[in-house]
Amino acid sequence: MPKAIGLITANYTTASKDDVFSGRPVASMPYLGRYRLVDFALSNMVNAGIRSVGMIMPTNYRSLVDHVGSGKDWDLDRKNGGLFIMPGTAFGTSRTGARFLIRDLVQNKEFFIKNKEKYVVLSTANFVCNVDVKALIAKHEESGASISVLTKKAKCDGNIDVVTFDVEDGRVKGMKQGAKFGETVFLDYAVVERELLLELLDAFAAIDHLDLFEALNSELGRFRVMAIDFEGYMKPIFDKDSYFTANMDLLDPDVLTELADSRPVKTKAHDNPPAKYEPGAKVSNALVASGSRIYGAVQSSVLGRSVIVEEGASVRHSILMQGVVVKAGAQIENAIIDKNNVIPAGTELRGTDGDILYVKKN
Repeated sequence: MPKAIGLITANYTTASKDDVFSGRPVASMPYLGRYRLVDFALSNMVNAGIRSVGMIMPTNYRSLVDHVGSGKDWDLDRKNGGLFIMPGTAFGTSRTGARFLIRDLVQNKEFFIKNKEKYVVLSTANFVCNVDVKALIAKHEESGASISVLTKKAKCDGNIDVVTFDVEDGRVKGMKQGAKFGETVFLDYAVVERELLLELLDAFAAIDHLDLFEALNSELGRFRVMAIDFEGYMKPIFDKDSYFTANMDLLDPDVLTELADSRPVKTKAHDNPPAKYEPGAKVSNALVASGSRIYGAVQSSVLGRSVIVEEGASVRHSILMQGVVVKAGAQIENAIIDKNNVIPAGTELRGTDGDILYVKKN
């Protein structure tokens, strides 16, 4: 019997003004050619035996609903439990740091009341990480904490979207926006007893414009909020550069193995044929999704489903999303090409390492 239910707040966007996030929520951003970012949060919960998962939706939810559907691909299309699509508020979703907006949780409080499991696992979809949620719950029980949060030491200076905790002997003493090297980053995973969460929502109802942890910041003396260190690969995605880097990181086989082999990451099934490499194709250090056909050269890149790279065309250090066609002789480097674009023959599209070029979809 599962000990927990899950809640994914998929309506958090970012403070970034990058066009790459303008047409879809971060949760439904394509990743590694065949996944969406929400797949990691969903898979982490399902792998832990959680069979009731709520997902709070943004206003531009079409692509997200199209991807998750009834939850069948995650074994969440069931009579008891399942995937619950929930409304989210527009206010606060683009506000820096508002991951678990109290207003959203209060609005969907019925989900917590009807489900009788002991714990609630909270998550966003902005972090790429393969989390053993079952072990996280076990550590939470062992510590006797009121709330447990998943954390990791920052390996570089981060942007303002990332939340960091002041941790002393494992206990959270405070929080702030932004991260610097060596600080304790919040990975947007938390475990809380369901009854306590309901009490907190009643207590904080008058300040429903705040994030749950923002409201808790002044109450940390009353509640024992404990940090649990995460040792695996983790990448926060809050802007174009972090999105690009997160894809490029997985071209390293060791990183890919660490992320994908420990526990399965499930996604929506597509009935595509395998990628086909035609005579004369030159492909190195690339991830190429099913349905693609390569005639030209691809190096250090991630290609989505049904991408065509024609003879004489070259793709280097780039991300090509689903349905992109690169015509003969075209050259692409340091770029993100969104879905369903046709790059004309002989065209050169080049960004730089410090300024990745983005071409919007269609």
